[in-house]
Amino acid sequence: MGNTKKKDTPPVDWLLYERTAREEGYSIICGVDEAGRGPLAGPVFAAAVVLHPDTVIEGVNDSKKLTEAKREALFDVICEQAADYSIAAADVAEIESLNILQATYLAMTRAVSGLKQPPQFALIDGNRMPPQLGCAGKTVVKGDGLSCSIAAASILAKVARDRFMLVLHEKYPQYGFDRHKGYGTPQHLEALRQHGPAPIHRLSFLKKIEGIPMPKGDAQ
Repeated sequence: MGNTKKKDTPPVDWLLYERTAREEGYSIICGVDEAGRGPLAGPVFAAAVVLHPDTVIEGVNDSKKLTEAKREALFDVICEQAADYSIAAADVAEIESLNILQATYLAMTRAVSGLKQPPQFALIDGNRMPPQLGCAGKTVVKGDGLSCSIAAASILAKVARDRFMLVLHEKYPQYGFDRHKGYGTPQHLEALRQHGPAPIHRLSFLKKIEGIPMPKGDAQ
């Protein structure tokens, strides 16, 4: 049998989607991503980033592929080098009243609305377009690993949310938010079973998990 060589993965063209939008006539293009859809506690965050034309911010990648230290360092770099950026959130009450998908749309819409200049086109990570975004756009599956502006937005949203969860840790140290940032780790679940939920927990998520005492009126 002959030797089979693994094909090298071609390098990512980080500005392909931004360049395509410019060629279609759009000049202000933002990348949008969220952080915190899955956790059991805390808000969902979103960020929108507009890059200078033909500019890649060195080191930017899908936030999940970067260490916490690297994300923190890149946060400041992105804020300095981006043409514009905005970070927003939807809180736990909004997640509970709307559902997590609609709350994510709300956070994304707020992030886009917070830009200094309204964008003409938005690149959205994932496969669903927020319905009230206010501009044209395109969804990009796994966009945080394909588009520089989406990747930059993923880092801003992730770091901003992590920092917020550290503030919540000061108020609710018994849950260990400084370590898991609200995700459903064994440590977090054990703390929930021991202490019950706090006001910043998403009760609609917790109802699906056995053994967690629910506040009166929320047991169903």
